[in-house]
Amino acid sequence: MHTEIHGWHSPRLDRHMGVRVYGHYGYPIVVFPTSGGDEREYEGQGMIGALAHHIDAGRVKFYCVNSVNNQSWYDKQAHPRHRSWLQARYDDYLRQELVPFVHSHCATPGIPLTTTGASFGAYHAANTLLKHPDVFRRCLALSGVYDIRRFMDGDYAANSSLNTPVDYVATLADPWSLEQLRGCDIRRATGSGPYEDSAPSYRLSEALAARGIPHSLDNWG
Repeated sequence: MHTEIHGWHSPRLDRHMGVRVYGHYGYPIVVFPTSGGDEREYEGQGMIGALAHHIDAGRVKFYCVNSVNNQSWYDKQAHPRHRSWLQARYDDYLRQELVPFVHSHCATPGIPLTTTGASFGAYHAANTLLKHPDVFRRCLALSGVYDIRRFMDGDYAANSSLNTPVDYVATLADPWSLEQLRGCDIRRATGSGPYEDSAPSYRLSEALAARGIPHSLDNWG
């Protein structure tokens, strides 16, 4: 399997951000890690091996990225508004740095991107598409956290609501954004086990449905 290791110092985040690429050809899929994971997690958990037949056949290319979860939402020593500010910077990094890199690496400017992830990675997968539906056109989000109030210690300012899908989708009124989102393929899954909270997944579905945005939500039990 063709594998590449990339990375650069992000001026928006003021830190090195790694990207691992798996595959030589195919539709690009951006993979977000879980809460404490990084760009190595997807391979380490066996997912690249499980999907190797699709990768080697040139159907897809995976771009596994790092996150700033430990410095944003999970940093209890930081002020809540700093956490949400850093998330906004991460979103800017994805749109202004990662997207041009993927387009250049695929040698196909404007190629539509897919996102995927589980747990907090599902939050990033969904949030990234919902904020940039002209670039990210499909997502597969598994057991996502779509309401970040629990990470804000009661300080729920404007920048926080702008990064909480269950809130900003419910009030979305921009015609351009709605038109773009109605053309996206939004797929999510959740469970009902003892370690899973499916309520935000259903709340996000309600918000999407109220705005006429097609999507699917499967509960695997």
